[in-house]
Amino acid sequence: MPFELLIPVTGTIMNISRGGDCCSQMIAVRTENGIVNFFVDSGTFVADSVQLRTGMRVTAFYDGSLPVPLIFPPQYRAQMAAVTGRNEQVMFQFFDRNLLAADRSLQLNIADSTVVQTANGQRFECRPGNQYLMVFYSVTTRSIPPQTTPRRVIVFC
Repeated sequence: MPFELLIPVTGTIMNISRGGDCCSQMIAVRTENGIVNFFVDSGTFVADSVQLRTGMRVTAFYDGSLPVPLIFPPQYRAQMAAVTGRNEQVMFQFFDRNLLAADRSLQLNIADSTVVQTANGQRFECRPGNQYLMVFYSVTTRSIPPQTTPRRVIVFC
């Protein structure tokens, strides 16, 4: 999967129904721009393997290079999903050795309290630069680029 083509959509889960088979689900998410439907199946990475439920705030990432049906509401296959807190944001991006996002939209300041782990939940003992990272954060500075001390970082080695 080309990580650089993933597009995030954040909203609240309104409805979950069975997909085309017993291993998939259709999740309706209410976003600021309306409703978006996501297929979630066994190939979807869900942070912490959380069981998604109605009312949860979630950020789902879909592959912007894949074809989608021209229907309303839009339907995408979720490549990744993460449950977020009320004031929390999730970013998935490549971060360089200085922990600056590839699109220069965020600079990370890792603190002792920041949980850094691999995608399978193991502790990551190295500096997380030069990797794709899923970053959970709430506040940023008003500097350019904005800086944050994330609550949690998931490293995709």
